[in-house]
Amino acid sequence: MSNFDEIDSMDAFVIRVILADDHPVMLSGIEHEFSNVKTIQLVGTARNSTELIALLASTPCDVVVSDYAMPAGEYGDGIALFSLIKRRYPEIRIVVLTMLDNPAVVRALVTQGVTCIVSKSDAAGHLIPAVHAVHSGGKYYSPTINQIVQSIDWNRRGRGTTDVLSQRESEVVRLFASGLTVNEIAERLSRSKKTISTQKSKAMEKLGIEREVDLYRYALENGLVTSSQKTSDSSSTE
Repeated sequence: MSNFDEIDSMDAFVIRVILADDHPVMLSGIEHEFSNVKTIQLVGTARNSTELIALLASTPCDVVVSDYAMPAGEYGDGIALFSLIKRRYPEIRIVVLTMLDNPAVVRALVTQGVTCIVSKSDAAGHLIPAVHAVHSGGKYYSPTINQIVQSIDWNRRGRGTTDVLSQRESEVVRLFASGLTVNEIAERLSRSKKTISTQKSKAMEKLGIEREVDLYRYALENGLVTSSQKTSDSSSTE
């Protein structure tokens, strides 16, 4: 191979990325960051999980960069969404972008095998090395996330969401705490009302919680939901 062929081969290397975030300003800012990088090609954007899953079904890509909290979509968000993507598209790598700088959230992501996480508190430019790292099977945490990772006691077995609740129970708790009713959760997750009610009851039993207000407080303290999410999710169902 000649030197010219080697150069052409390097120029041909590109990572196809789909970006998902429910904030238009964030989408625009990240698009601008990626436009200056020759090795990253943005092949699509989505504003919720419904649009994201539809894009993945029709658009070949290598990496998904997704916001953690996008409550309006048909397929949910957070751990449930990332698990769905991994099951359906095991060859696609995931970079998580989050404003929830919470140890419980970070712990849950790492436990689920997410190796590249960028905090919205850090510069959007951190997504560039994160995309390259995840594409090559590596690990990348932006500075804020890295500090959280270093502070977590990975040997602890306590009341954390990943230790006590199953993935489905955590999702039900999160949606309930965000303001949805049992009927609405059942419709969103395509499960029966009885199943959702049982999962909610089991979660409360495991956590030693008797009042629903304490269940919301638990979800808030463990990063399953934010106070702003509660308002957003509630209003979306009206």
